[in-house]
Amino acid sequence: MTDAPSDALPDARHVALSPLSGLPASRPAGCPFDPPDALGRLRTERPLRRMRYPDGHLGWLATGHSVIRAIAGDPRFSSRYELLHHPLPYEGTPEIGPAPVGDMTGIDPPHHTRYRRLLMGKFTVRRMRALTERVAQVVAEHLDAMERQGPAVDLVTAYAYPVPALMICELLGVPVADRDRFQRQAAAVFRTDAPVAEQFAALSALQELIGELVVAKRARPTDDLLSDLTTTNLTDEELAGLGGFLLAAGLDTTANMLALGTFALLEHPEQAAALRADPGLADQAVEELMRYLTIAHTGARAALADVELDGQLIRAGETVTLSLQAANRDPQRFPDPDTLDLQRKAIGHLAFGHGSHQCLGQQLARVEMRVAFPALFTRFPTLRLAVPREEVPLRTDSDIHGVESLPVTWDTEEP
Repeated sequence: MTDAPSDALPDARHVALSPLSGLPASRPAGCPFDPPDALGRLRTERPLRRMRYPDGHLGWLATGHSVIRAIAGDPRFSSRYELLHHPLPYEGTPEIGPAPVGDMTGIDPPHHTRYRRLLMGKFTVRRMRALTERVAQVVAEHLDAMERQGPAVDLVTAYAYPVPALMICELLGVPVADRDRFQRQAAAVFRTDAPVAEQFAALSALQELIGELVVAKRARPTDDLLSDLTTTNLTDEELAGLGGFLLAAGLDTTANMLALGTFALLEHPEQAAALRADPGLADQAVEELMRYLTIAHTGARAALADVELDGQLIRAGETVTLSLQAANRDPQRFPDPDTLDLQRKAIGHLAFGHGSHQCLGQQLARVEMRVAFPALFTRFPTLRLAVPREEVPLRTDSDIHGVESLPVTWDTEEP
């Protein structure tokens, strides 16, 4: 099958191609950090091309950096879940319902704009940098606990998960006595090995906890983000929804970046040595790791009107899948893109998205990673995997790429 002439604009570069059948998802054997090989070939062939979705929808796949940036920044494309088609086989019904209240990812202006304006002042660069001292304290406490326990440990449960979990709990104002309960419930939501019904039950329980927290903040506000938001015109339902959204967005992604980023540095010891020798390299290191790994690997938009782009005509109602991992390995934007190089100035990567939906909490994530990576490799200069690399369990069935666990060890001083 080839695209009908009406599906494309007259263009000297245009050559009819059969629609791609689904999104390539299989990563190279033995390499947990690289995108599927097919994405690179498709990007070279055509950075925007037709793709047949599992439900039969004829939409598009974007793999080029400039194309994806253009789509993500164009208000003629929507993020509303109910307008999108899923690019991978989907268990059960393929229809995606509207975003729950407070879920900013799946809504458009003006609702998205209203929420974002209320939150932007809470996530400024200045305010997040002011958290650096507290992040350093939390990081040091967890490294101390690792040292007391001694090797070997699972870095996910000992460090990568609890550090961002504690920081997001503090940001939201979760009482100390309730933090373990919140973190256990959040962990249940993100379990990729759990049945869908259990994940939804865990999400419902988490929302109930956040609802209780909202009521408490209205009665007795404290110095935290959720208390600040109770002074706005947001309803309790909106506050609970936003709280759950911020908890999910600020925990799972950063935790997986810390774990997978550590794995990548252990597999590139010269890069880990450079970071250990110069902790001031942390800013560049975080941006390069974000680009190289792109753990939130795929996005999507639906065209609200006919849009001409890259010699193609995207018609109203068609879904465009955005391969962010392919864009961040685009040699047209990043020379030698498949090399992890902490000296690279990876400005312009799309790991935090682009446009109005660019990650709201990216500054908090940056602060956490800029502190956590150098501190880990400085405290444990002999840090290494405790199992062969092929035995590290990868998280392959989630929208967020990462590892299920990361067993590590290090040399200890003789008593």
